[in-house]
Amino acid sequence: MTATATTDVISLRGITKAFPGVIANDDISLDIVPGQVHCLLGENGAGKSTLISILAGMQQPDSGTIAIGGSVVDITSPKIAVDHGIGVVHQHSTLVPAFTVLENLMLGETGVMLDTKRATERLDELADLLGVRIDPHALTGDLGLGQQQQVEIAKAMWKGSRLLVLDEPTSMLTPQAIENLGESIERVTAQGLAVVLITHKLREAYAMGDCVTILRGGRNVGHISTEELSTYSEQQAQDAILAAMFGEDLAAVGDEAGEIAGATEASRETEAIDFASRPVRLELRGASSRGLGRDVEVEDVSLVLREGEILGIAGIDGHGQSALSELVAGQRSAVSGSVVFDGDDITRSGVRGRQRLGIRYVTDDRLHEGTVGSMSVALNLVIKRIGERPFWKSGRIQPKAVEAEADRLIEEYGIRTPSPQTRAGTLSGGNIQKILLARELENGARLVVVNKPTYGLDLKTVHLVREILKDFAAAGGSVLLLSTDLDELIELSHRIQVISRGRLVGDIVNDGAGTAEKVGQYMTGAIEGTDR
Repeated sequence: MTATATTDVISLRGITKAFPGVIANDDISLDIVPGQVHCLLGENGAGKSTLISILAGMQQPDSGTIAIGGSVVDITSPKIAVDHGIGVVHQHSTLVPAFTVLENLMLGETGVMLDTKRATERLDELADLLGVRIDPHALTGDLGLGQQQQVEIAKAMWKGSRLLVLDEPTSMLTPQAIENLGESIERVTAQGLAVVLITHKLREAYAMGDCVTILRGGRNVGHISTEELSTYSEQQAQDAILAAMFGEDLAAVGDEAGEIAGATEASRETEAIDFASRPVRLELRGASSRGLGRDVEVEDVSLVLREGEILGIAGIDGHGQSALSELVAGQRSAVSGSVVFDGDDITRSGVRGRQRLGIRYVTDDRLHEGTVGSMSVALNLVIKRIGERPFWKSGRIQPKAVEAEADRLIEEYGIRTPSPQTRAGTLSGGNIQKILLARELENGARLVVVNKPTYGLDLKTVHLVREILKDFAAAGGSVLLLSTDLDELIELSHRIQVISRGRLVGDIVNDGAGTAEKVGQYMTGAIEGTDR
């Protein structure tokens, strides 16, 4: 952490922004100080994204002011934000994979920054400041996730910065990459830059932050100053943050509050299970896929998933996760190799055939692929059982049977909806995800493939979804878990395999002994082969 600076403060006063039916920011005031890391915490929907969009010039407040060094400024566009030295590194990469590092940095430039020599010199300056090595001629698609993020930071600081905003920067970084990021943050704050770090991990906020602001329901509900945080133990900081984050709900959440908020370190605390003695549920034997070209295809993939096991798949997003999940679910064809389920070759079996066997798929596109937003919650819950009794008889839907099933699943999975007849598209992302899980985990499910099951969900729903998957496995179900959240993989998985450019490159038993480090080494290519 760095010493507090007192000049050139960015001050937000009374920032209010409303959208139809919701107040996203409600009279928010805070100061962002040069040389400090200001952590911004809060559940999804707390108002963090809207506040940052206003700072970045992508949206304008309905009321309130932004002042820099005491002078009020109007940030009416992203260009004006950049002109004021405000750079944002978004959670997902904005780089063009087919372009070199330098080409990405020069995109949209005019004048002197189109001079390759001058641009290279500027990149060298930023690399020195960040304490990293960046090859200007490397294709960004060939870089590791940590390296890509350093390029994103350089891009955000390309024209000079007074404020660097990092949105969930560590969600899928290896431990070494997180350490490198922390060192880069220390270096830029030492030069007087302010950093806003958006995170949902309390340990991260305590370790990296100089001060912490907590948002809830669009309001600033808590702030721990630099002076206070420097005197707090980690437990004291956690308690203060949780009290502000959950408010009156804290008592109801109880002992699970720390786990829900990511306050505890990810660990796999389960009894030793001898999976080798359990029946093989799914086996891929040298399987390769061909699909629609929107993701890297899988090549010569072999894996074994046993009864009651959660097998996690880690890797940089876009390296074949979608192809692998769709190959198992039957949505994508295998051009070689085989898919075996409960000892039977199902390579040529389609989606419906695999569903009848108990193979289910929870897509990462819950709003479009996973549900039909214009249809009711009830119909979305039974949509994959069209034509089946008791929901259809003689080709006609049986409304009472559909609603009875919907009532049962809504109760069992805690789906918050005004009624079973409410249009699914009007619900929150968390409740839509519960619809998917309720539909896919019922009616004889034996294996579920889940792709990014908690992405974009609030903390309490994240916890609930993870508990549902744990319970499914504990009851004998098998889970193939694909996620870009390393903490999630470590919390849930019995084993983790690493995928890179469509191939499985590592297999780690998640015994809690340096699992994250091993996964990181496979992801970066520091070690090769498998580790069983």
